[in-house]
Amino acid sequence: MKLHTKTNTTQLQQELATGSETALRKLYDLFSERLLHFTFTIVHNRELAEEIVADVFIQTWKKRTQIAAIENLPWYLYITAKNISLNYLRKERKQKFVELEITNLPLYTIEPQAVQHLISKDFLQSITNAINELPPKCRLIFKLVKDDGLSYKETAELLNLSIKTIEAQMGIALKKIHTTIHFLIPVYAKKQ
Repeated sequence: MKLHTKTNTTQLQQELATGSETALRKLYDLFSERLLHFTFTIVHNRELAEEIVADVFIQTWKKRTQIAAIENLPWYLYITAKNISLNYLRKERKQKFVELEITNLPLYTIEPQAVQHLISKDFLQSITNAINELPPKCRLIFKLVKDDGLSYKETAELLNLSIKTIEAQMGIALKKIHTTIHFLIPVYAKKQ
């Protein structure tokens, strides 16, 4: 499910540190959509969220020589996006306290890659539906942990939640997915 690997981001970090604009473009392609959804949950304005994501990559370019030393680049990008978003809101004095608006979270999609050969499209769609039926906060946490590879601690810090809350939400998500899979396996076994 992860759209990137640690190796890819590490390689891009090294290339970016040498001033490669191509590496910045690849990094943008890997993370811009996810960062856009995340910043939108904070600022509630798509155009502003797009601006903020652009600012994240401008700031990344400006700090390119220090980027190679960052251990977890995805987390760094999310934290940068969060900080720029909150700074904007503070500057505009629109809100003193920001609660993530997770009701506008886009639906979850599983990218059929190598898994497609092992699992039928119907089965994959059933799992995707189970994930999309999760409460919005639970779905966001699941996406950050499973798709974006953030740790529970990083996700908790990013969303200003406790690690116990992240663990509980992941438990809910995994239980729902497990129930769906457990229910579907006998159905697909009979089809074989």
